[in-house]
Amino acid sequence: MRRSRRATTWATCLVLGLGLGLAGCSAAPAARPTPTTTATATASPTPTEVAPPALMPEGTAAENLPYFDAVITAALAADPNVAGRSYIDALVAAGFDKTTMEVTADTTTKGEPADSIQFSVNIAGECLIGQNGPSTGGYHSVVAPLLATGTCLVGATRQIDW
Repeated sequence: MRRSRRATTWATCLVLGLGLGLAGCSAAPAARPTPTTTATATASPTPTEVAPPALMPEGTAAENLPYFDAVITAALAADPNVAGRSYIDALVAAGFDKTTMEVTADTTTKGEPADSIQFSVNIAGECLIGQNGPSTGGYHSVVAPLLATGTCLVGATRQIDW
């Protein structure tokens, strides 16, 4: 009997050992992998170089409006109190045709400074019109159709004879 007790003890130890060994291999809740982020170098967008506006002699008034605005904005940056003649001179220096331009007076009939000055360029039957002065809240421009009178500005304009 002694042998059978020993065999039983040995068999019990073997079963317990295998049971514990297999328990370590059982399907326990698996640890979820934690997401990791890897820093990668990405190319930053290269700014696209935008060409400055340019006069388009064969273009429409709408196509020339950005250039018209650039010329007048530069003139105003040089002198915020620019007068009518200065607008015309700046536009002529930029390549616009003086014979197609109009400008309103710098002063009122009472001799006071005008609340705003308007100036225009006729391009292929359309008008680039600019306006600046204290009553307008700064410089504004628009493309408008030529008036039935064949001019761009309504009312009296001064002669451009310089």
